Amino acid sequence: EIEAKYNKKMHVLRDELDLRRKTEIHEVEERKNSQISVLMKNHEKAFSDIKNYYNDVTLNNLALINTLKEQMEEMKKKENHLEKEMADMLLQNKHLTERLQRAQEQVSELQKKLTHYEKDKEALKNTKAHLKVSQKELKDLQWEHEVLEQRFGKVQAERDELYQKFTKAINEVQQKTGFKNLLLERKLKGLLGVLEKREVELNEVLSASNLDPSALSLVSRKLEDVLDSKNNTIRDLQFELARTCKAHNDLLQTFEAKLAAFGIPRDSLGFRPLELPLLGQ
Repeated sequence: EIEAKYNKKMHVLRDELDLRRKTEIHEVEERKNSQISVLMKNHEKAFSDIKNYYNDVTLNNLALINTLKEQMEEMKKKENHLEKEMADMLLQNKHLTERLQRAQEQVSELQKKLTHYEKDKEALKNTKAHLKVSQKELKDLQWEHEVLEQRFGKVQAERDELYQKFTKAINEVQQKTGFKNLLLERKLKGLLGVLEKREVELNEVLSASNLDPSALSLVSRKLEDVLDSKNNTIRDLQFELARTCKAHNDLLQTFEAKLAAFGIPRDSLGFRPLELPLLGQ
């Protein structure tokens, strides 16, 4: 009967643990599904933004192509008109006499000189404009450099401050959780020792008292009740210890994720945070 009773209790305990495991698995799956949903929404939004961007680019390119086509047609019309005018001028030049040949040569020389002068003048003008643009770009780059240096100093100070805060927080949490786990383990060991001592004392009392079977059965039932109470206390302490260890490990994972987000390598801490083993590992 005792063996059957404890087998039944073992099955109940196993069902409770299975239920707890299924609950934790369900929570993990819910978190995973939530993250998947957020990622899908972000991806859909990014795809929609890219699609709209390329649609705008395509429309702008089509408008630019149409504008260039219109400009090309206008240029062709101007070119035809100029070709006609040039043909008329050639016909008029054919009718010029030899009296104008020397004048044409002089005009040609003056035109060459004028062309060189205009080219030099245009080159000087372009150089001055380019110099002004370069000076303005230099001033803009110097101002932007100063702004970026100030922002870099501010971000670096914030990073150092966050690094110090995280280091201090992880040290405090490790001290608190380590002390709490030590107290729970000592309390559990003390209860186990008291239980073993009480069992030895009870066995000695039973062997010395020579009780009848009915009294022995009553004492056994009371002993079983006491053992059940102690076992429940032990399970509660073990569960509390496992919960504390899990909270500590979750905090470590969050801390490492924050370090990665701020670009701080884990090796730069100077120590390796201790991960507490869970119950049964």
